[in-house]
Order: sequence, then C-alpha cells, then structure tokens
Amino acid sequence: MALRDSALPEPSGPSRPTAPPLDPADRERLLAGAHHDPHALLGAHPVDGGTLVRALRPQARAVSVLVDGARSPLASEGDGLFAAVLPYAEVPSYTLLVEYEDGEHEVHDPYRFLPALGEFDLHLIREGRHEQLWKALGAEPMTHDGVPGTRFTVWAPNARGVRVAGDFTCWNGTQYPMRSLGAAGVWELFLPDVGEGARYKFEITSRHGGRFLKADPMARGTEVPPATASVVTVSRHEWDDGEWMAHRGDTPVHEAPFSVYEIHLPSWRPGLTYRQLAEELPAYVDDLGFTHVEFMPVAEHPFGGSWGYQVTGFYAPTSRLGTPDDFRYLIDALHRAGIGVIMDWVPAHFPKDDWALARFDGDPLYEPGDERRAEHPDWGTYEFDLGRVEVRNFLVANAVYWCEEFHIDGLRVDAVASMLYLDYSRDSGQWTPNVFGGREDLDAVAFLQEMNATVYRRAPGVVTIAEESTAWDGVTRPTDSGGLGFGLKWNMGWMHDSLEYIRHEPVHRKYHHDEMTFSMVYAYSENYVLPISHDEVVHGKRSLVSKMPGDWWQQRADHRAYLAFMWAHPGKQLLFMGQEFAQGGEWSEADGPDWWLLDPEYGAEADHRGVRDLVRDLNSVYRTRPALWQRDTDPAGFQWVLGDAAEDNVFAFLRFDAEARPLLAVSNLSPVVRPGYRLNVPKGTPVWREILNTDSARYGGGDVVGRGPLLADDGTLRLTLPPLGTVWLEPVAP
Repeated sequence: MALRDSALPEPSGPSRPTAPPLDPADRERLLAGAHHDPHALLGAHPVDGGTLVRALRPQARAVSVLVDGARSPLASEGDGLFAAVLPYAEVPSYTLLVEYEDGEHEVHDPYRFLPALGEFDLHLIREGRHEQLWKALGAEPMTHDGVPGTRFTVWAPNARGVRVAGDFTCWNGTQYPMRSLGAAGVWELFLPDVGEGARYKFEITSRHGGRFLKADPMARGTEVPPATASVVTVSRHEWDDGEWMAHRGDTPVHEAPFSVYEIHLPSWRPGLTYRQLAEELPAYVDDLGFTHVEFMPVAEHPFGGSWGYQVTGFYAPTSRLGTPDDFRYLIDALHRAGIGVIMDWVPAHFPKDDWALARFDGDPLYEPGDERRAEHPDWGTYEFDLGRVEVRNFLVANAVYWCEEFHIDGLRVDAVASMLYLDYSRDSGQWTPNVFGGREDLDAVAFLQEMNATVYRRAPGVVTIAEESTAWDGVTRPTDSGGLGFGLKWNMGWMHDSLEYIRHEPVHRKYHHDEMTFSMVYAYSENYVLPISHDEVVHGKRSLVSKMPGDWWQQRADHRAYLAFMWAHPGKQLLFMGQEFAQGGEWSEADGPDWWLLDPEYGAEADHRGVRDLVRDLNSVYRTRPALWQRDTDPAGFQWVLGDAAEDNVFAFLRFDAEARPLLAVSNLSPVVRPGYRLNVPKGTPVWREILNTDSARYGGGDVVGRGPLLADDGTLRLTLPPLGTVWLEPVAP
C-alpha cells in the first residue's frame, strides 16, 4: 500500500449519475455479515450510464477510485459504504484511495477479483476426495490476476455469512465479507496485500443469528498459546534429506530393525526450540542407536497439560517451539542422521473450545448432530462425525499432509479402540447399534481403511501404527483383505501382562509365569510393537524402574533384565524418554527427564549411566543381528527353549533370521545365581558365546558373565545364569 496526496484534482467532465441505492434487505444482510454473495454488491459492475463502484470501508473518511492516474471520489452511503457511477463503458483496472485518520492509502479492491478456487477443487471437496485439501482450504498466499495477496477459504455450509477478521482489520470483520461458492459449503475471499505473518480468524454468522470468531481449521500456522489466532504461513524450507526419502521404504518395516525412542518435544530439554532440538536430539538418539523417534502430538493444542492429545490446529505444528519451517528443519536434521520420525496423530476426538472446531458454523459440523454420539464420555471432548464425507476428507488429507509436507515417516494413531466401538465407555441406552445390530462403528472402520490406503499409496515408505487395546481382528491386515490396513499395532496385552509379572517379588513370580509367556500365543496375529510408553510412567503408575520390587540394586537389575527380554521378544520396541537411564520419578511435562541423574556430581551416576550404556548396547547388537527383527511376523523365527520353568523364574527362547541363524535369549528373573543351567540348543552349533549380559559390571551389575566360549554337549548347553539378568548368546562359526 502507498500513501497518496489527497489533493489530486478530480477529472473534469459531465456530472455522473447517482449510484442506485442498495436494496434495504441486501444492505442489512451485508452489514450484518449474513450475505452469501457480497461480490454482487461490492466492487465494480456495469450499469446504465457507466460502471458502478461500491466499497465497504468502515472508519474511512473518504474513498476514491484511481484509474490510470485519474481519481474519482465515491459518495458516502453511510455505515462505511461508498459508491458512485463512473463514466466507463467497461469495468476498468482500478485501485481504491482510502482516507483514514493517518492519511490516504492506495489499495486493491478485493471485490474486483474472480474466485481464486477452481471448480475441480470444489468438486473434490463435495465428494470428500480432495487428498491435498490444505491446498484448497485455509489461507493460501498467492498472486491472483497479477496481484499478491492471500486467498482465504473455509468450509462452513450452515453459516448465513462468513467474514475475514484479523490484525489487518483490528479484528473487526465488517470490511471483508466472503462469498459462498455454492453447494460445497465453501466460502472464499482473495485479500490483496495481506501476506505472510498476518493473524486472522473467520467471523461466522450462524443460521441462528449468532456471530462469533473461529480459528481456521486448516491453518498451517498459529499464534503461541494461549493466544488463538491463525497465522498466514509460507514454507521456505529447502529439504536436504533426499537420500533418506529415496530409500526409507527399501525394506518393509516389519522385516527391518525398528527401535523407537518416544519423546515429548517441549519437555525433552525444556526451553529448547525446534532448531535447538535439531542440534541435540539427532546426536543423542544416534548415540543410543534407536532407529526412530516418536513425537507425542505436535499439532497445535491450547492446553500444554494435555500433552498434545487435545488438538485444535490439526494442520499446524505447535508454535510453542517455533515456526512450521523450524519443525521441518528438525525433521530434516533427524533424517540426515539416519533417524526416522513418527508422529502421534489424534483423529479420535477434539476439544470443545468455542473458538475452534466445536459447532464451527453454529451447528454440529465436525462432530455428530446426535449428542449421545458427539460427546466422548472419558475426555470431555467431541468425536468426529466420520460418517460425513467432508469430515473424513479433513482427517484423511491431514494424515497425508504431515507425510508430504513434513516428510513424517510414520503416524501412530491414538485411541483407535475408542473409534471402533459405538459403545466405548458408554452404558446401555447411551449408544445406538449399527445397521447390522452390532457395536462396531462402521463409519470409523471405513475411515481408517481409507486413511491407511491413501497414506500408503501417496507416501511410499511411511508406516501407520495403531494404538488399539482390544482384540479387534485384522488391525494390520491389508484393506483389500478386509483389514484396517495399519502397518503395525501396539501390543498392549504384552505390555500389561509383562509389567504385571515384573512388579511382583521374585518369590511370587512363579504364580504369574504365564503372564510372560502368554504373548506368544497371539504374537503373530498382528504386526506388533512392544511399547513402554509415556502412559505407563504417569498418573501414579511410577517410572519403569520404580515398578520393580526390592532394593535399588534389585530394581536396577530387574529393569535391565526386563529391557533385554523386551528387545529379544518378537515385535518392535518403543521406550519412553527417561527410561533409557532408569529415571526413578514419574515423568512431568513441566520438568522433563531427570537429566541431573547423569551428572558426574551426582554420587550414583554410574547406576543411571550403566543403564543407558545397556540401552546403547541393546540397540547396537539388535541392529546387527537380523534374528532379532527380520522374522518378527513369522512364527518360524521363534522357538521356545524353556517356557515352563516357573519354579526357577527362567525364560529361554531362540530367534532365527531368514537364513535360520539362531540367537539364544535367556532371562533369569530370580535373585539367585544359577550355575550349570541346562538348555537345549540346535544341533550343529557346538560353540556359543555371550554377546550381551545385563549383569555386566559396566551396566551396574554383579558381573556374573561368561568370559569365554561355551561348549554345547550333544545339543545341551550349560550356563551360569546371573541373578535378575538376561543373557544373549549366539553360536560361533566354525
């Protein structure tokens, strides 16, 4: 915008005809923000005697039209409306000169532009099949008809009117009413000279007469909470992870090493931004040997105490840690370090904040209209109306968005069970059966299948992971075979059973032996991840090491033995931050991990550093031994050696790689040394050696370790088992 001298002379000529007044009903609806087609009333239109120009500029002292250097004043019609009939047979190219208290500004008229959204986009939106929805809806900086600005579009089918309000209007939407683009329910307005960094919301007038401001559901950037405005965003990040992206899908994930470090970004190192995290996190994860990180939700959320699981900005990384490009920079840095990035994704529900998705256009829109179905009984939130194609499209496109725009390598889908069952946490009478009389939510099933199929088609190498806590059949079965189509599923049964076993005193563990072996009954029913996640170390559940019985030495020994048992068990691994060094306290999102436990000044630092050294070695040995991951979903890759030694608290099993090379894992979860313990091993493997022992002194153990080759006599191996320890062994090649 440019300031101009308000004293420029008006062109001479015959007097112009008076502008015909607006129809009173149109005028009332326009000023009330309830008109579906403001472009029909504002801007320039051919009329008898010339061209009618009408502008809506609240608070302006005067408005003139500038054509080829010649100015023509518009007459005030009151309420910020200015109009005149100008002597042009055809609508000319023009700008407006608007005089405010601070001077006169030359601006482009938003109401002289044709729609900046095409018919094909609208068709796909109506059909619920726009797989790049973020390129059609939201705030899109662009050059339209040669003029730079931002196209604003929003889906609000029940609204009587929608206007754009922002810091560029002092948060008054009167000046910028949007037009309806018809049956798609989309409203559109191109605003010249509004660009990157502008803060905005949509001012919606509902069909019930209410008027309120809403954040953009498709916003790619947001203000830092607790502020709630959306921000016009442009990405300028130049990716440098081409090698990673080209090869991340070379090996199917269920046949590849997959060891995940779960973190809460704001609290991993409290106070660090995305770019500062990029300087520290890749080096730390690489040093420990994890193949992937998993971020707890990063999509924008108003309440930090929700850990990101109550999302209001599904298309915007939280601005608490920086810009969307800063987040891209972090992912780029992890990829360059050879580390994959998984992101928690929350399509099951959304909070009721009145400035966000809830009753977005004055009526239930993203949530079901049936209150019994809309409300999530556990979390005080709304569920998505997955039977509505536009809502399904919003979520499917969102999954694609994170993979395509941020190079995310995996989506861990939160609370899948709460989506799959109509009666989830509901009593009789609080839910309605499906058309077949069952409790399954058929709309949710269709949504999850569509999401998975679309993501796998559009983003090769990406994996989707279900947090699903029931026995639903076919979670990781392909969609063309009737499954939900996930790549992996969290094994919640293994997690609960094994933690229940390990919390008992060793003298009582023999009565719970099957809690450690039962997982193998169903280990190949799905493609599993074994999770020790944030959910297990909060709300009074205690940290992993604090779940263990006994004194501090025994707790640490149990902790180490449990981790090695977990790493050897069929399935992938996930460990939440802090557990890699046996943090004793529960996790707090305000404070993060107790890093001070690793400081040399702390007297018992060897206790915690030893556990971290073990995790590093677990990952190192794991990644170089295909027997531990190559046949995770193949029953032929596992064989019990000793699964019924309940009196001894001993578990022993073999893992095999694709070439049938074995690895032996033995856990002695009693506090006594067991010398000369006999185990059967495959014939033709006469010499074995320890490759990992959790009782090693360097990990803080008692150092009951095998220091030389171990000879198998006719398929029988005799071992000295350390107390509360796990040992991994492999045969020595002749």
